[in-house]
Amino acid sequence: MKSTDFIVVRNDLQQCKVIETQLPDAAALPADTLLVKVTRFALTANNITYAVIGEELKYWQLFPTPEGYGNIPVWGFGEVIASRHPAVAVGETLFGYFPMATHLVIEAADVSKRGLRDAAAHRQGVAPVYNAYARVSGEPAFAGRQGDYQALLRPLFMLSFLVDDFLAENDFYGARSVLLSSASSKTAFGLAHLVHTQRPSVRVVGLTSAGNVDFVKSLGCYDKVVTYDRVTSIPATEPVAYVDMAGSSALRETLHRHFGAQMKYSGRVGLTHRASAPDEPALPGAKPTWFFAPDQIRKRAKEWGPGGVDQRFGAAWAGLAPRLPDWLEVIERRGPSAVREAYLDTLQGRVPPNQGLILSLAE
Repeated sequence: MKSTDFIVVRNDLQQCKVIETQLPDAAALPADTLLVKVTRFALTANNITYAVIGEELKYWQLFPTPEGYGNIPVWGFGEVIASRHPAVAVGETLFGYFPMATHLVIEAADVSKRGLRDAAAHRQGVAPVYNAYARVSGEPAFAGRQGDYQALLRPLFMLSFLVDDFLAENDFYGARSVLLSSASSKTAFGLAHLVHTQRPSVRVVGLTSAGNVDFVKSLGCYDKVVTYDRVTSIPATEPVAYVDMAGSSALRETLHRHFGAQMKYSGRVGLTHRASAPDEPALPGAKPTWFFAPDQIRKRAKEWGPGGVDQRFGAAWAGLAPRLPDWLEVIERRGPSAVREAYLDTLQGRVPPNQGLILSLAE
């Protein structure tokens, strides 16, 4: 049996191709190993971020490829089609981090009623969340369209949830307003929703391109929407916090110089614009720092105890989920050529913000 894999050139993400790799014979799988068929996965701008920083954060090592290439990790679903683990049945559905491929071999470890992890040696050295798989067979929240929303938004909304928690824990560093770049992105509007619904004393300002203004306004979770060319029209008289989803050095510099000492927090979260200079000048206001979600998860897991993060995140997701059908149209595409087209559209920022791509390499 062969797996079809979609791979990209690591230092030139425009270059991509489909290859076939030989899978081990199901009967010859080592003990505790699973052969999983990747049934569907989400592709968002977040996956492009994984590719851009794949070297630094070891994302490329998760799913080995020929030299110079990489398989971009995606969130999605897989069906166990062969199992050498006594506690995992054929036919089970797993949700987690998959390659853009038709199949994955998992060395199952730490198997519990709720999940398992891949103990393959090449997958260690990354945050544990990237090697964890939830066992979701028969769970309505992961079935059908609800499952598509989970794949599209759950990892991004976890990031939104953690940024909101971090800012709230620090009283938004004294800011009265929080500015979100790439306001149409899924991570940004998830964060905007949380701040808007839970932090009434903080105004949410969305920064976006002219073409996305109507969509951002339609979400109903931004108090104000401003286009990038008008950001200096925002009064610089009150303290602000900036959450940077775009990763644009020029925008960051403009905002810091405009707000000066009123810029109380400047957090870098995403790279949707992929236009950051490696060496940036010292800027007025708070020093820009990367927000690293695993650090906040570890801190809260310790403080909130077993299940504490999941419980609070589950409550936050329950508040978001009913809004998603109005906010997102799920677009399903199948086959290698459709995946290639969807990938290049995502890379070039051509996917409308109200669309969510659910893909499969199988025809």
